[in-house]
Amino acid sequence: MMTKVGYLPDETSSFVGRRAELARLHTALTTRRMTTLIGPGGVGKTRLAVRAARAAADRYADGAWWADLSPLPDDGLLLPTVSDAVGLADHTLRMPVEALCEWLGDKHLLLVLDSAEHLRGPCSHLLAEILTTSTGLTVLVTSRQPLGTRGEYVVEVPPLPVDGAPDALQLFADRLRAADPRAGLDAPGDEAAAAEICRRLEGIPLAIELAAAGIGRHSVAQLAARIGSRFDARGAGLGAHGRSGVLSLAPGFGAPGPGAPRGAGAAGDGGDDGDPGTARLDLLADATVWPRRHRTLRTAIGWSHELCTPLERLLWARLTPLRTDFDEEVAREVCAGGPLSPDEVDRALQGLVAQSVVQRDGDRYRMLDTLREYGRMWLTELGEARAAADRHARSFLDLARRAHDGWTGPDQVSWYHKVSDTHLDLCAALEHLLAHDVDGAQEMAGRVGFFWACCGHLSEARNYARRALEAGPVDGPHRTRLQWVLGVAALLQGDFATAEKHGALCTAGALYDRDDEGMLGAAYLSGLTQLMTGEPAAALEAAGRVLRMAENVPADSAHRLRCHLITVFALTALGRLTESEAAATTLRRACERGGEYWTRSYADYQLALIALLQGRPAASAAHARSMLAGKHRLRDSFGIALGLDILAAAIAAQGAGEQAARVYGTGHAYWRMVGHPQRGTPELGPVRERCELQARAAVGDEAYQRAFERGQSDNAEVGLAAALRTELQL
Repeated sequence: MMTKVGYLPDETSSFVGRRAELARLHTALTTRRMTTLIGPGGVGKTRLAVRAARAAADRYADGAWWADLSPLPDDGLLLPTVSDAVGLADHTLRMPVEALCEWLGDKHLLLVLDSAEHLRGPCSHLLAEILTTSTGLTVLVTSRQPLGTRGEYVVEVPPLPVDGAPDALQLFADRLRAADPRAGLDAPGDEAAAAEICRRLEGIPLAIELAAAGIGRHSVAQLAARIGSRFDARGAGLGAHGRSGVLSLAPGFGAPGPGAPRGAGAAGDGGDDGDPGTARLDLLADATVWPRRHRTLRTAIGWSHELCTPLERLLWARLTPLRTDFDEEVAREVCAGGPLSPDEVDRALQGLVAQSVVQRDGDRYRMLDTLREYGRMWLTELGEARAAADRHARSFLDLARRAHDGWTGPDQVSWYHKVSDTHLDLCAALEHLLAHDVDGAQEMAGRVGFFWACCGHLSEARNYARRALEAGPVDGPHRTRLQWVLGVAALLQGDFATAEKHGALCTAGALYDRDDEGMLGAAYLSGLTQLMTGEPAAALEAAGRVLRMAENVPADSAHRLRCHLITVFALTALGRLTESEAAATTLRRACERGGEYWTRSYADYQLALIALLQGRPAASAAHARSMLAGKHRLRDSFGIALGLDILAAAIAAQGAGEQAARVYGTGHAYWRMVGHPQRGTPELGPVRERCELQARAAVGDEAYQRAFERGQSDNAEVGLAAALRTELQL
């Protein structure tokens, strides 16, 4: 959900109590630069942070931004995750922390880092850097322990009160009604039984929510009795069994027939005192391993686990390799196998939703970090961790293949978003493949790299392509793709020498392999490098030669379309505007027929530049807006920055100096997002300068500067929306 400026997660369920904590947080966020909410898992730190950040967001000119750190296995993607969270997609060769510090340097914003406990050292180091250089930055962290950063103010989040305050009971009732609007605490004794449940669960919100989800199979009184017996048994059985006791539960994930009893061997209901599964699961409550409230939550999760069917428990474990939200298709791909058929995955997933183990939002699903930890433990006990990681990696390698094949089709935009949204899962799959399947890693890094380059993940694209090349021998199209990804990423980072080198390597490899697609890709990379370094004639000649050589490649091939784009750019740079306009129009129509947006947007960009050079600023503005609409659909900040520059020039050429200045200001904000000063092919520079002078002359320096600063300080989305409006303010 967008706040006035920034991003905070939606609150998908009711918020209960916490008045004292919210008041304390209000004071902390007003007077302190770094506040850490600490408490055991499931105590409600994330919900409290969302509510507090939402209440505070309007006090920050640059808004409130959220980074979920729970999916990160280590600190390798910490900086990219935080950079993504605050809207930075750096295209430079700088150290990532340097780019982030510069981006935040003049910002007045609230940054929330959620679930930082497993990255305490790296987070502390990063926050020490950015808090020093970014004086307008306020940070709110959630963690099970303090980070130890200098100046950190710690707020402990206690469980909900259970004696004399209604909060825990209200939460229990709210979650009952969320699952079934007809449910309530209306039967005699229900309210007292619910209060006893909350007391037994020590007011821990997640434990209460899991208990409320169990009502579908029990009355409130029965639930209270079962939880009471479980906790009484836990107290008697602490430390009574060794590690092998947990392992003996593994058969419970097997494949009993429909309606089979769920006894101790199957890790069944287990609520009775005599059930041997009770004490085994209570090993999770060992006082030498978990603090008391952790033990309470672990026991509540274990009880919820036992209420699940064997196949639901197996799915719970197998879902844990997923790092990001997922849909049913992904769940089937990652989890099906053995007793879990694809249809059984669907049924078990709905069972986990009913048990509040998995949260559903529309057609997307996610699992809370604490519940994922528990499922991961069981995955290890089953001996399935490697098999699950293999399935996860295969699933996302297949996603990379399908996205690559669908690049020029009508689903290009949705593939683009899917690759962007599953970034952490793709990285996790690549890490696994690099360790266990080098061929798969080399294929995957080559197929997903261009998406990442377009999404702004240049460092990751370059790093994984390099590591894949170094991991072992690679020949044919996979090698050419990896060299191509390295070259494109280097080019977008302004490293033209490296781009030129990899363009030559791509050309040599594709010629050796007689790979026409590879030749077209190499011509695009080398041609774009030549355009950026002021050699349009060489780019035009090379692109034309390769297009003739590869005439058997389909007209809608991604590389063929991009190679035609080099021709258009080169003709414009050479001043052959009539030819360039005809070529750009033909290319745009070909893209439109196939539903392709990325190349089409750059064809629109060239048509806008051509029209401007021909003295047709109104037509130029129309083409520029078409380009911007396409780039916005693709979330391509670099392309948006280019489009805003050409649109501002077209508006200035029509005499609307103040409006042009504001669009230039918005463009400057987008250029800052990618870490560059204004970029583009060399012929664009003089056009920008001339049109900026026109705009200043039309309204005067003072009015121009005011409008420019307004555009620069606008929320980027607001500024872009204003730029896309067609009426001129003359």
